[in-house]
Amino acid sequence: MQIEKTHIILFVSDQTESTERYCLLFNKMPRLDVPGMTEFELSDNLVLGLMPNEGSGKILTPALPHPSEGNGIPRCELYLYVKNLDAEYARCQTLPFTLVSPLENRNWGDRAFYLGDSDGHVIALAEKM
Repeated sequence: MQIEKTHIILFVSDQTESTERYCLLFNKMPRLDVPGMTEFELSDNLVLGLMPNEGSGKILTPALPHPSEGNGIPRCELYLYVKNLDAEYARCQTLPFTLVSPLENRNWGDRAFYLGDSDGHVIALAEKM
């Protein structure tokens, strides 16, 4: 397998609210924002999508539980390396995310902090030490 581009899709309870929240986090507007899907191009090879639970539920059920059954519990971790981590940490203190774990040196060689959104997704922002 040769992967050319990666799309990560987060299932969200409220697409509009999540889009606004992630616009603030990424400090950019989505490249696509239509009913049923919002997409942020995070790098040349990575796109983050936001899909409402109801839309994803139509695809996944009955083979898997409906995504709305997992709201509020940790559902995934998105680990992003960023520039100017200290400035991002200060900026993120004002955003509508929950600080899950403060900025600290981690034993795997990164400095990182963790945020959570209302759907239970965990977002880590990091830099190499």
